[in-house]
Amino acid sequence: MSDALAGAVALEGGRMAAGVVRVDDTVRKPATESSEFMARLLKLFEQQSFDNAPRYLGQVDGKDLLGFIEGEVPARFQPWSDAQVHAAAVLLRQAHDATRGSELAGRFDVVCHHDPGPNNFVFQDEVPAAIIDWSEAAPGSRLEDLGYLSWTWTISSKQRMPLERQAEQVRLIADAYGLGEAERHALVDCILERQVRNVRFWSEFLAQPETAPAAPDVLSDRIEWSRREHAFTYAHRDVFDTALV
Repeated sequence: MSDALAGAVALEGGRMAAGVVRVDDTVRKPATESSEFMARLLKLFEQQSFDNAPRYLGQVDGKDLLGFIEGEVPARFQPWSDAQVHAAAVLLRQAHDATRGSELAGRFDVVCHHDPGPNNFVFQDEVPAAIIDWSEAAPGSRLEDLGYLSWTWTISSKQRMPLERQAEQVRLIADAYGLGEAERHALVDCILERQVRNVRFWSEFLAQPETAPAAPDVLSDRIEWSRREHAFTYAHRDVFDTALV
């Protein structure tokens, strides 16, 4: 699908971004209140030699201008191989390390992406190679991101991957990230908290449909999915906890 701008092609990955287009080797997305922070963050990544995020190139016609990263962005959540899960956790750790102790992180542990699901990773040769869409980034605890990544990359109530294998991959994420013993004891609680937060996040859009990025029935589906995932994780938390420790 082409945008009104000559040569522009709409990019439809993710669940929040609208009006995002590719023009040659750049990406243009509508500027928001978070654009300034995102710009500073992407510049920090560049200074810290974290090359696995888009480059920030400025603004044009009310849109943020970013460097385009070649590869594929998954259209939906699905089971992933151990190598893919490992690569995603390593990338998240590298991104966090690039922000630790920075002015942007402030008094917090790191700057969090806040949505590090597979739909915000670019895959190259079927391996996660970059993290995109930093619009929701903000200072926070690294366990916030790690809880969300552990959920969306490994845990599914549909059990297309057996429960025991899901738990093994949660441990793989903790190992690849380099999570300490004390934080491992807290990781399942962080997963559960992020699932509850996801319910609240989409419910707030239902209360203000004029700002919603999707139709009410789509929002309701996302809310119910988050609730199912929370119930599944809570019912089997002993399996996940045991695998982690």
